Amino acid sequence: MINIPKGTKDVLPAEAYKWHFVENTARRIAALYDLKEIRTPVFEHTELFLRGVGDTTDIVNKEMYTFLDKGERSVTLKPEGTAGVVRSFIENGLAGGVMPLKMYYITPVFRYERPQAGRLREHHQFGVEIFGGKGAETDAEVILLARDYIAALGVENIRLKLNSIGCRHCRPKFNEALKEYLRPHLAQMCPTCNARFEKNPLRILDCKEEECAAINAGAPRPEDYLCAECREHFEALKELLGACGVAYTVDPALVRGLDYYSKTVFEFVSTDIGAQGTVLGGGRYDTLIENLGGPSVPAVGFGSGIERMLLVLENTGRRIPEEPPLGVYAAGLDEAGRQAAFALTDKLRKAGVSADFDHAMRSVKAQFKYAGKAGARYVVVIGSNELESGAYTVKDMQNSSSLTVKAEDVVSFLKEKLQ
Repeated sequence: MINIPKGTKDVLPAEAYKWHFVENTARRIAALYDLKEIRTPVFEHTELFLRGVGDTTDIVNKEMYTFLDKGERSVTLKPEGTAGVVRSFIENGLAGGVMPLKMYYITPVFRYERPQAGRLREHHQFGVEIFGGKGAETDAEVILLARDYIAALGVENIRLKLNSIGCRHCRPKFNEALKEYLRPHLAQMCPTCNARFEKNPLRILDCKEEECAAINAGAPRPEDYLCAECREHFEALKELLGACGVAYTVDPALVRGLDYYSKTVFEFVSTDIGAQGTVLGGGRYDTLIENLGGPSVPAVGFGSGIERMLLVLENTGRRIPEEPPLGVYAAGLDEAGRQAAFALTDKLRKAGVSADFDHAMRSVKAQFKYAGKAGARYVVVIGSNELESGAYTVKDMQNSSSLTVKAEDVVSFLKEKLQ
């Protein structure tokens, strides 16, 4: 037997309604904020992620699924959603349209890492990207959208962490101060932090190694080195969130794991899934579009893992509403009855009523048993007697009552009953 690859998971029919609930909630909240869907390829040229995500990130260094195609071109299964959206924005000339451009996506992403609860090698993300909004209002709107999405799912025990990591003008000063602080401690820090010291010292603050985290606790704060523009932006964001009643904590160690962020970064963290508690994270990336060859367009967005959100819902006992059960099961008692049941099923479906019939040549008793397992609300019984009389037997599976309905009226009768 061929087994499923490590770090992947089947979504079985009995579980799919949970995914529909999360995805439909994401689409509904995105529509409230006037976001339109964008779909980008599952794989892109590897250079996109090297230039976009950053060659000092764990994603690029350790986690990408990269391979040569038959034309000897290096391609990569997308490890995150933003870079592909930016590539599409540039390639399709979307900057020439009405701005801001507000988009969302629901997509699989691929990262080669150790599988654990809520973190798989193939997982799925709900992501939001807004291009063309420079002010703090855009950051606030994205955070409010994230808040509303999480609330609509019924997720509780969530904290918002917020930080500003500055821009290309003020971050170099912070980087120098951080390196000056870290230099005497490098011998005690992990190899990854030592490798990041020269290339991207800011990323050292994201290290989860216990000894490194203890050293980082005394490090300079990015907020203390912000230029006037970044400071004004951050203060405006905090005021907007406060005006909307959004509680937050400023976390000076929050830098996120991607190199393209600038100014605002944020995470929504759950206390219900252990150490890997981030269920949604994002920030501003004002230079990414320009760095990938496009015009200078500010942008902000977030990504949220669907598997991780489902894990939170499961751990908190949140009951996800199941999708409506089967409306009608048409049971044929003989060959003529089976043909009539098949035709009735077609008419019901055309009328917008969910319906099914026997595909397995079951006995009448077995058909009723199957209808019960399928959750059918009504069973229509059709045999020679029913065809001769021109009236079908309709059984209500909730109270076991039966009545006779004329064949020409049965579709409208059942449609009315199921509304």
